[in-house]
Amino acid sequence: MNPAPRPPENRDFVKQSSLYQEFLAEREEILKHKWLESERLGYDIGFERALLDWIRKHRDSWRASRRGQPVADSERRAG
Repeated sequence: MNPAPRPPENRDFVKQSSLYQEFLAEREEILKHKWLESERLGYDIGFERALLDWIRKHRDSWRASRRGQPVADSERRAG
């Protein structure tokens, strides 16, 4: 038994939410990181590796810059 499809206004609400917009922006940064690292290494590193590497090296400073907060020195050195 399939659940009834959600009305279009629910999908529009989700797509317009700030949380979803942040998700899309973060995903775009991860995909850029994947491309850059894959080019640097000469092979496709895959999304999972790019995700973990980006989180470890760039996520905190990226989020701080999105919020207009200063980036801590330790975060700058990690990248």
